[in-house]
Amino acid sequence: MEQTTLGIGTRLQHTQHGPGVIVGIKYATYLISFINTGIKEIDKTDIHLEEIIPENVSVEIETHSEVEKSLLKILRLWGGITEEVPLGDRWQKGTMLLQPFDKTLKPKEIPIEDFFHKIIMLRDRLRVLEQNINSSKNLSDEEKVNIQQYITRCYGSLTTFNVLFRDKEHWFVGEKSGG
Repeated sequence: MEQTTLGIGTRLQHTQHGPGVIVGIKYATYLISFINTGIKEIDKTDIHLEEIIPENVSVEIETHSEVEKSLLKILRLWGGITEEVPLGDRWQKGTMLLQPFDKTLKPKEIPIEDFFHKIIMLRDRLRVLEQNINSSKNLSDEEKVNIQQYITRCYGSLTTFNVLFRDKEHWFVGEKSGG
């Protein structure tokens, strides 16, 4: 593709990643949210890109408007795209120490950032599982509800880790008690 001044919102087709929309612009690359593979940084001169619908043609560099942030949040929510979730400030650069009861055995030290990343990956995979269940044509409504209840219980089991999140909006939420 010869065009290197496409704007945010331009719809593209990539031979490897499929259809996508430009969600950010850098000097030499586009940040493109692909339906099948998530957000990828693609060189503006990539020959595998084909413009579908031109929008907002510009020469902007690295934009971060509130509209873009809102759009990205919606795309992540509905597109199975991994969300950037911040670790609580007090845990930054911290470590977890797993100490066996038997003191002769060596403890295991894990950077909290690594552990937190695994928890976020688990949450993202549960969300994708929920989407797949809800969109399944092979499951009855009753089966969907039953499986969804198990997923909700999984979220409930993960509430212990809410202490690691910087923002409450990212917390795990399980079943609410019926009062």
